[in-house]
Amino acid sequence: MELLPGGVHARVWAPKAERVELVLEPDGTATVLEGEGNGYFSGSVTGLEAGGLYRFRLDGGETLYPDPMSRFQPDGPHGPSQLVDPHRFGWTDLDWRGRSIKGQVIYEMHIGTFTPEGGWDAALRELPALAELGVTVLELMPVSDFPGRFGWGYDGVNLFAPTRLYGDPDAMRRFVDGAHRLGLAVILDVVYNHLGPDGNYLKCFADDYFTDRYKNEWGEAINFDGANSAPVREFFLTNAAFWIEEYHLDGLRLDATQSIFDRGEPHILTELSRAVRKAAGDRAAILVGENEPQHASMVKPAEEGGCGLCAIWNDDFHHSAMVALAGRTEAYYTDYRGTPQEFVSAMKHGFLYQGQWYRWQGKRRGMPAFGLPRPAFVTFLQNHDQIANSARGLRVHALTSPGRLRAMTALTLLGPGTPMLFQGQEFAASAPFLYFADHKPELAGLVENGRAEFLAQFPSIASPPLRARLPKPHAEESFTRSKLDHGEREANAHVWAMHRDLLRLRREDRVFAAQRVGGLDGAVLGDEAFVLRIFGEEREGDDRLLLVNLGRDLTLRVLAEPLLAPPRDGAWTLLWSSEDPLYGGCGTAPVEQPGGAWRLPGHAALVLRPARDFPTKSDDAGGNTTPVIVVSKGSETESGSQAHHV
Repeated sequence: MELLPGGVHARVWAPKAERVELVLEPDGTATVLEGEGNGYFSGSVTGLEAGGLYRFRLDGGETLYPDPMSRFQPDGPHGPSQLVDPHRFGWTDLDWRGRSIKGQVIYEMHIGTFTPEGGWDAALRELPALAELGVTVLELMPVSDFPGRFGWGYDGVNLFAPTRLYGDPDAMRRFVDGAHRLGLAVILDVVYNHLGPDGNYLKCFADDYFTDRYKNEWGEAINFDGANSAPVREFFLTNAAFWIEEYHLDGLRLDATQSIFDRGEPHILTELSRAVRKAAGDRAAILVGENEPQHASMVKPAEEGGCGLCAIWNDDFHHSAMVALAGRTEAYYTDYRGTPQEFVSAMKHGFLYQGQWYRWQGKRRGMPAFGLPRPAFVTFLQNHDQIANSARGLRVHALTSPGRLRAMTALTLLGPGTPMLFQGQEFAASAPFLYFADHKPELAGLVENGRAEFLAQFPSIASPPLRARLPKPHAEESFTRSKLDHGEREANAHVWAMHRDLLRLRREDRVFAAQRVGGLDGAVLGDEAFVLRIFGEEREGDDRLLLVNLGRDLTLRVLAEPLLAPPRDGAWTLLWSSEDPLYGGCGTAPVEQPGGAWRLPGHAALVLRPARDFPTKSDDAGGNTTPVIVVSKGSETESGSQAHHV
């Protein structure tokens, strides 16, 4: 729809119809659109202004259909479309230039449960706290309109219409504009692999939107490469650009790209990445992909045969971390052990599986990813899927010990990838995150059974006692229980402080901030302990050590590992400890023991830096900076610590 003085110019692709009328509501005034001869119908319509309601009538039928490109559905997907003037909003972010992927911290959020109110304006009020925490990019779960009173958003059917459940279109614009004022980029999770089963009227206009040539576990696959696919491609490319242009979004997160099928050239994902960047103009744009097999080609440039995305979710890291934290190796955790070597390899190389045999699926997984930029790997301990897949929606802090979680959080937030938090993780929210979807009764039963069948891959969840207690997706309680209480930030201030200080350290320490390819190495120190040495780039010896011990206290009496060697003419000093009492820890004893042995506390992570040419006392990064590590007697530093000289 293009707004004109006194009306609009309408255009719709409906090759299935011979006659198309645009019908105004509530008076029923109809305007016949002219056929262009290519399946499109268009024409000028008078009497339709911003805020007005309308639908389409096809071939003179009694049923009226919403606009496939509706900008808003005030009564939901089955109701009339509302004309929206995208230029009426007064943006204040004209100097905003977006963010590139390097150096970012992503925060995944669901607007409906992020606050008790569940809307854009309420969510906006909580954003200053996230900016203070150190978050830089908000990743919104899908907001395209869907039927019912609540849902995750992955069954959207009106791809151009932000759901009426969270507010009107200008409320979403206020949210984005306010985020930009705080320095927060906003990217949107979009679903281009299927549409929801209820309220999807696209096939009434054209059968060619979908295809049965590909298998898609969520519904009919989108026709990106078959007969009459050019208008389908245009529809989705326009949608991608639409969010950037009309809502000033800073990029997209592409859901389940392994189910976006296209055998043509260029691939639709390559064209999507180009469309988003063109729409962004001189603003930076971020494109993140979810790709279950973790194909590294997603993030390679188009000229190298890739799709040109910026980053891809690293499920390998998550799965290994969950095995280490919770101890379960069932279902898709089968091929992970949560060992120190897996974490060293994940930090060095990104994906653990880069073409090796994957027993759980009975096929090879992944492709070589060596040399990819470190920010291209999105690392996380929680996301919407993985929390909900614990059956009761339990968050990680309910599945492991506090010390282990603090140590693993340090690895995630200080590692070279792009870290991502899920809403509430930063203060150990007590609210679960359950799978919820409000469908009509006949569909609700199918969704409930389908969810139970999916979770049955976990033998522990498939047991009759637990299966009988699975939360029902269509129960309103499943939705309301998932809402955050931001007052818990104060109750769990120690968890908040830890995340804040780690993100500050990541941002302000030049060594951690570098995210260099080849910028670190690691070694296994024990059954559950390892070290990472992150190499400084600006000057020799300006390295950092990250020591992680997920097991019991470990004493290293033999230090035959060069990554533990002190910097030239210096010693190591403690920069950060997960056992700081500020974070709920029990304090950090000196790492060096009499005789030169090192003692690594159990269930803990420590960060060491060179003592030479650095202050021995500092307020940065939350911490205790007690100098440590003397491997032999030497001269004392000003603070009284023993410094080892080479």
